[in-house]
Amino acid sequence: MSTTTPAPTPNAASPAPRAVQKSSLATSLSRNLTLGFSRIKYEVRAYFRQGDSVFFTFLFPVVMLTIFALAFSEQNFGTEDEPLTAAAFYLPGMLAAGLLLSGLQNMAIDIAMERSDGTLKRFAGTPLPIMSYFIGKIGQVFVTGVLQATLVIVVASVAFGVELPSEASKWLTFVWVFVLGVTTSAVLGIALSALPRSGKSATAVVIPIALVLQFISGVYLGFSLLPTWLQNFASIFPLKWMAQGMREVFLPASFEVMEQSESWNLPGVAIATGIWLVFGLIVTRLTFRWIRKDS
Repeated sequence: MSTTTPAPTPNAASPAPRAVQKSSLATSLSRNLTLGFSRIKYEVRAYFRQGDSVFFTFLFPVVMLTIFALAFSEQNFGTEDEPLTAAAFYLPGMLAAGLLLSGLQNMAIDIAMERSDGTLKRFAGTPLPIMSYFIGKIGQVFVTGVLQATLVIVVASVAFGVELPSEASKWLTFVWVFVLGVTTSAVLGIALSALPRSGKSATAVVIPIALVLQFISGVYLGFSLLPTWLQNFASIFPLKWMAQGMREVFLPASFEVMEQSESWNLPGVAIATGIWLVFGLIVTRLTFRWIRKDS
């Protein structure tokens, strides 16, 4: 005689496994975000305590804008009908350079130094998630980038009389170019931090890269003055596109024909910068470690 075992009835008091998993993920995400935002405060304070970082990344665009504005104060960068001062001409480039310096240069050197002095190794032994660490770093770049851009624009307007855009569409373009540019620069900085072999070599590796990109991307030299082959080479990298987006915001419409495609090409700015953002995320995912494999 066979007996039939009754099927177990689900316990209404115990949550379904899927619901438990979702709750766990939500709790983990909430914890990571909370730790990440608390790290932003720490990273910003630490940033402004470093005099060399403040000067060479935060104040550097303001210093360079001041130098160019004073050195070429008598020169007209526009036309007789539409004159343009040196300060107005160099403002877009300095804003784009600020994104690169605060993001790529500062981030790459800072993380390389932390890896070299054992800071990242100590983080590996703590419950700090990598996501929270990245939120702190990228948040610091965003906060300092906003402060830096504000300072550059205020100095250009107040000290050198640069006329700022009055159209809301221009400022909307500025916002998305800035947000995309600063995020891309920060992520690329994290990816580039894996290149220096030590903290001592970080500045020697990173600063020349940032400096060359500024010279070939229309920051210090008019982009239209560069040879065609160099313009094509610079178009591979994101700084050229960030500077082009900033020029659309702050330069007269007549300057559009001086661009490589004779247009501001804002869709191209978004696509090229977005591609570099994805590339940076992939490289960071593949290379970032609390501890170097060869250490």
